[in-house]
Amino acid sequence: MRDVGEETATMADDLRNILNQLSVNDPEFLKVYVTQVLNRKLSESAIVTIGNDGVQSTAAVVSPDDNRKGDWIEAEYLKRIDAGENLVVAIKNNRIEAVTLIYGSPRSYLYTNRAESVPTFSLGTKAQSVLKDYRDMEIRSRSLQLQFNAALYFISLLIIGITVWVALIVADRLVRPVTNLVSAAQKIADGDLAARVDESDLREDEVGFLSQSFNRMTERLQSQTSTLISANRQLDDRRAFIEAVLESVTAGVISVDANGVIQLANSTAEKLLSGKLDTIAGQKFAKIAPALAVLLANGQSRAVVQLGDGPEPLTMAVRIVSEGANNVVTFEDISQQLADQRRAAWSDVARRIAHEIKNPLTPIQLAAERLQRRFGKEMENDRPIFEQLTSTIIRQVGDLRNIVDEFSAFARMPKPSFRLEDLHDILGHAVFLHEVAHPDIRFTYSHPDKAPSLICDRRQLGQAFTNILKNAVEAISENDVENGVISIELAVPNDEIHITVRDNGPGLPKDRERLIEPYVTTRKKGSGLGLAIVHKIAEEHFAQIFFNDANGGGAEVSIVFMPEIIAQKTTISPLTNDKKDSV
Repeated sequence: MRDVGEETATMADDLRNILNQLSVNDPEFLKVYVTQVLNRKLSESAIVTIGNDGVQSTAAVVSPDDNRKGDWIEAEYLKRIDAGENLVVAIKNNRIEAVTLIYGSPRSYLYTNRAESVPTFSLGTKAQSVLKDYRDMEIRSRSLQLQFNAALYFISLLIIGITVWVALIVADRLVRPVTNLVSAAQKIADGDLAARVDESDLREDEVGFLSQSFNRMTERLQSQTSTLISANRQLDDRRAFIEAVLESVTAGVISVDANGVIQLANSTAEKLLSGKLDTIAGQKFAKIAPALAVLLANGQSRAVVQLGDGPEPLTMAVRIVSEGANNVVTFEDISQQLADQRRAAWSDVARRIAHEIKNPLTPIQLAAERLQRRFGKEMENDRPIFEQLTSTIIRQVGDLRNIVDEFSAFARMPKPSFRLEDLHDILGHAVFLHEVAHPDIRFTYSHPDKAPSLICDRRQLGQAFTNILKNAVEAISENDVENGVISIELAVPNDEIHITVRDNGPGLPKDRERLIEPYVTTRKKGSGLGLAIVHKIAEEHFAQIFFNDANGGGAEVSIVFMPEIIAQKTTISPLTNDKKDSV
């Protein structure tokens, strides 16, 4: 019965597919229909259609009995199928019948049967034997049921474990490319542009294509980023180089845009224009440097201008270069250069004056002395007047000779002869001489316990200290200052050597920086060469001289020796008489 039912159901599916292509009256369909019946070892088969009136009509039939009459399908079978059964199998007489539905509209059924050749009594006996065997098997199956359930339980667990393991492998294989892609994207987001997705186990699907595209994208991104970083590094190096060059030059450099606003300025320009190192970028050029702005407005490319209205104006050499709408203004302080030129000119003048005046002085002095000796005793009436006149000539000639000697000293100052000297001894000797010569002035001298030594020219440095002290004494004496005081201080702050001379005289003029120029003096009898000689000696010794107002009134003159220059000279030529140029 099971075999007939399965064959009938399978045959119905086959016929349903064939009827979708061929009609029931088609000879090809009939051939297939007969083949199906024979191959499935069926005795008879019929395709029955039931109309709306409930009458059965045979559409096709395969049967060895051509004279069979009546309905093929019994009414009970139809009720069971209409009730929801897909297949009805039953035994009738010596055959097994099966009925199943082919189409629901119109209602078409497949009827099959298989005739059995075994006699009825033989079937009954065999059935009793089978029933007995079945009951024996049922008894045995109860004892095996628990074993079977236990085995099934463990096998099920094993199958589930294997299934989960396979599922994890498959899921990992499916998810791993996406996980690798997400991990690589996170590394890229964190800045690691060298991150890549492993392409060794990628499949040829959308995820694999996406991973390959991601790798190409990151490679291009890394290359472009490396190029940008290299370009930025080069720009930074060039900018740093340009800034270093601008900061190292002594000239001021300013970039001005078309609106007259300062875009860039080096520290020299900021110091020269604003007096301090505050930035002037972003300010109007006409406000910061109106004199230079006038040159820019007039389109001049070169000029020499003075900045500042005070006692110390700065002389600037200006050059303007236009680059499109922007302008680059370069200016340099040439005040010192002009002062050096003036000093050089005065040196030449002093040399000429000394040459022209010194020669007649000796004959004049000798003639006056001879007149005084020869005719001084012989004159009776005007003898006092004669001696006064000749003494005046001799004294004035001596004064002129002193002036000429100062001219010569300034014009032809000898090269310094450097030796390691005790600075305290040099300065103390100069102070002692003035202290003895001017007892009405109180001198104070302070110095450290361990006085520093200095590579210097003792004679020239002593002359410089003497000239400074002489100026202080003259400032007090000529102005009749009561209780005149001159303080001298030798100090070594920050490894520098500071020598400071203070007096309580009238103080310094406003244009004090010009005091180091030749023939500039505030003394009544000064030649204007004392401080000029001091400045020249300071330059020979790589020192700097400063003029300030003393606390409480008076003047303050300082000479500062730089330690690194002194150390360098000590290393190069200690205790030698080399010239300054070789030092």
